Amino acid sequence: MDSFDVISLAELAESWRAEQPDLVVHDPGGPQECLVRSGELLVRSDGVRAAADHLRRWVDRVDETAEPNFARIRLRPGGEPVRIAADSGLDVAPNHVHLGSPIMIGTARPLPEPADAPPPPGEETWDVTVAVLDTGLDPHPWFAGRTWFTAVPEVLDADGRPGQDRQAGHGTFVTGVLVRHAPGVRVRPRRVLSSLGLTDDVTVASGLRAARGADVVLLTAGCHTSDDRCPPVLRHEVGRVGGVVVAAAGNGGTSRPVWPAALPEVVAVGADASFSNHGTWVDAIAPGVDVTSSFVRLAGGGGRAYGYARWSGTSFAAPRVAADLARLLHEGVAPDEAVRRVRTPAPAGNRLCGAGATPRPRR
Repeated sequence: MDSFDVISLAELAESWRAEQPDLVVHDPGGPQECLVRSGELLVRSDGVRAAADHLRRWVDRVDETAEPNFARIRLRPGGEPVRIAADSGLDVAPNHVHLGSPIMIGTARPLPEPADAPPPPGEETWDVTVAVLDTGLDPHPWFAGRTWFTAVPEVLDADGRPGQDRQAGHGTFVTGVLVRHAPGVRVRPRRVLSSLGLTDDVTVASGLRAARGADVVLLTAGCHTSDDRCPPVLRHEVGRVGGVVVAAAGNGGTSRPVWPAALPEVVAVGADASFSNHGTWVDAIAPGVDVTSSFVRLAGGGGRAYGYARWSGTSFAAPRVAADLARLLHEGVAPDEAVRRVRTPAPAGNRLCGAGATPRPRR
């Protein structure tokens, strides 16, 4: 597990070209590398008129219906979102594409493998709600009979290629880790991540808005940006969630910030592995190698089979920390104190050393 290969963004984008033709890699392999939707800018609703006027040579149309707080500016052909946003002097940004954590692992364990059943979660009831923003939640036996359960069926094969999609079943797996370590939580699932492991600023922002009122919000995808600053749409919604946001730090083995995990108010979780992203913006570390949890697979005839799998990634470290937070809240610990307790420095010698040891600057 000490060595790993990271799949490049360019390789990933090319592999998704047929299903996602609008993916653009900015500065491939360079210090500003990020993945964005082509021909899109996002701007706060109260700044639409000024932005549209200032950028009129590039504006094809403005879509103000998709987001209540942000509008989407559609650019004319040839418009480069990252460059236009940087040169504008305005608070506009590209629509960044987020990646689910496991897809960035090379030789560690990029795909789930069948596993024997671990001990099931206990039957408890807590007055703590965790919103899980992921690929969905299937009626696995671990959840189907619980009073809070609402099915958000996993999409198992969306690309038409043989076999199950790369990140299909991810949300069911993540929820299993959460419930196994916090058996009394009420889970509120929402699909924001595709079975290919992709989402974007607009979709994540919508999920964060829908998660308002939850005690803990769990995210397992994130993005880089060209200027290493948080996309405004995410910063806006994270600040209004109300509960504690926990996010996976990502699996690129880099110290570059991943958003929204690197926001100071978010608990960023790395894994105990060399593939984990690291740096002072990472707050906590949890097991992320060969984690075993609930899983759903394609069965013969297009059906579904429920069982268990082993998988590796910071996606599976994050629900452990979310579970710790939920348990502390269940025990009556105040949210700020619960966050302080899970933000622990890394063990000596760990390459994430320093995480949580010093206050992080606000971005």
